[in-house]
Amino acid sequence: MSVIIRHGTHPRLPVSNAVEANGWLYVTGQVPRDAEGNLLAGNMTEQARLTLSNLKQVIESANYTTKDIVRIGVWIDDPRDFPEFNSVFADFFDIEHAPARVTIQSSMMCDCKVEVDAIAYKAP
Repeated sequence: MSVIIRHGTHPRLPVSNAVEANGWLYVTGQVPRDAEGNLLAGNMTEQARLTLSNLKQVIESANYTTKDIVRIGVWIDDPRDFPEFNSVFADFFDIEHAPARVTIQSSMMCDCKVEVDAIAYKAP
């Protein structure tokens, strides 16, 4: 029998921060929002660090770790920022536990430079 667990809610939208089902954790796209919900108006390095910190916080609040992440989706608005993003990404994921990743150039739905979602797995 399948059990679905919703972890946290989005402050402004009818979505969960993450949804868990049969060991799989699907994390909603994270953007560089501070604890008060304000978007960080910084450079890519600053925004990537906050975005990945937010992602890590959601993962850990569901009792997973970054080592459990199997896939990451990254949307950046300017491909010239890719090297900066990669540099920050390497601080969060080592080669041994690197998830599969797709990176896409995209216009953002909010005024930020990056959005990241993830899928994690651990045996139920």
